[in-house]
Amino acid sequence: MERKAIVLNGKDNVATALTDLNAGDNVEVEVDKNPVTISLVNPIQFGHKFSLVDIKAGTPILKYGEVIGEASKDITPGEHVHVHNVASTRGRGDVRTGASK
Repeated sequence: MERKAIVLNGKDNVATALTDLNAGDNVEVEVDKNPVTISLVNPIQFGHKFSLVDIKAGTPILKYGEVIGEASKDITPGEHVHVHNVASTRGRGDVRTGASK
């Protein structure tokens, strides 16, 4: 079976599309060697992210097992995760991420 998306680290709360995906598609990914099926809410372009779980506003977005931003609004499983619902925390002196506090 062709993989349509990948989870890069078991800590991640997002997956990355390996091809263009359609809203309503059921996409199977592997999280810590366990299969998880996500029904997509939105179309997801190749290389873009979608949520694996409910992510509340203010919660870190994890990819590669690292914080890549913070949810700027609530995000549901299967929803596109991009600049419209993620605020960058990298390179900002006014925001601290999970690293050295």
